[in-house]
Amino acid sequence: MSQPIKLSGTDLFDGERLLGAGKVLVLDADGTVLAITDKSAAGGDVQELDGLLCPGFVNAHCHLELSHMKGVVPEKTGLPAFLAAVMTQRGQAAPDPEAVMAAAEEEMWAQGIAAVGDICNNTATLARKQAGRLYYHSFVECMGFVDAAAAQRLEQSMAVYRQFRDINGPLHNCSLAPHAPYSVSATLFALLAGLPDNTPLTIHNQECAAEDELYRLKTGLFLDFYQRFGIDISGFRAGHPSSLQACLPYLAGSPLLLVHNTFTQEADIQAALQRRLPVYWCLCPLANLYIEGRLPDISLLRRLGCTLTLGTDSLASNHQLSIWAEIQVIRQHFPDIPLQEILQWATLNGARALGIAGRYGSFTPGARPGVVLAGDAACKRLL
Repeated sequence: MSQPIKLSGTDLFDGERLLGAGKVLVLDADGTVLAITDKSAAGGDVQELDGLLCPGFVNAHCHLELSHMKGVVPEKTGLPAFLAAVMTQRGQAAPDPEAVMAAAEEEMWAQGIAAVGDICNNTATLARKQAGRLYYHSFVECMGFVDAAAAQRLEQSMAVYRQFRDINGPLHNCSLAPHAPYSVSATLFALLAGLPDNTPLTIHNQECAAEDELYRLKTGLFLDFYQRFGIDISGFRAGHPSSLQACLPYLAGSPLLLVHNTFTQEADIQAALQRRLPVYWCLCPLANLYIEGRLPDISLLRRLGCTLTLGTDSLASNHQLSIWAEIQVIRQHFPDIPLQEILQWATLNGARALGIAGRYGSFTPGARPGVVLAGDAACKRLL
């Protein structure tokens, strides 16, 4: 029988609390958590490490399939222009797309990410996920803003979804998800809402001011976007308080992960918090700065008791795939937020949002979340 692994750092975060330097994390040889104990009771062979020990990070929102677009789209163009650039250039062949995605996954692994909520519009990431290094929940996106095409659009997404469903197992799960309010028609929302056992759900939410303007007034930058791509929105009706409040009724049947929330207001948060099922709010601060040059109102989200998670978005909208880097930019802009709280966003909250808290996100005995050693400027995976 192999000897347990015993680790002690300058502090130990268990998924909810910082426990201090006097604790030892005890793991089986395969990384399964056995216990957290006092140093005085740990016995010999304790590895003393210079840094904070915490569970592997959960990247609640990523687009691995866009890894080949790193540096392609200029910064601070605003969301409609960013979307147009992605739509027109994402099909341009990368020299070796598999190698690019493998390198992006390796970056996440080295940065201590253990589980990923990954957005998929095609099967480009299917082979990588079958390799089984990280845990992935594949959110297969469905989009189409023309009501008459809703059934066809759903079937196209279902064809992709079925291929991801075939690889479900200990390190993979999947669900169908609406892309965003500005890209999903009311009819398509209703079709998605009628799917059984489709959970959890996620949606890009209020990433730019133009999204709410569209739903309130049917004016703004998205009209130019639709015209450019020949999308007929004559059937769309405005007059809603916001895009989120218009869409919430369609999203009521599942735990929900709202991503970005850059322009979310108090009335939107209050409406979402009336849901019967949990709602999680995913922050991708470096991507928000890259695209819109603005951060969400994190202080408002905290004040209203929102359950926050963290994501990286894609290499099309970020220079790196590092949850530790996202933590650092939050601490820079919101120095009053305790590190313990942000670490819970990055670990246990993300695991709960993806429905995997039994294995990931904490050092609960029996879990196998991975172990990260974090310092002031960098972090690395230990297990």
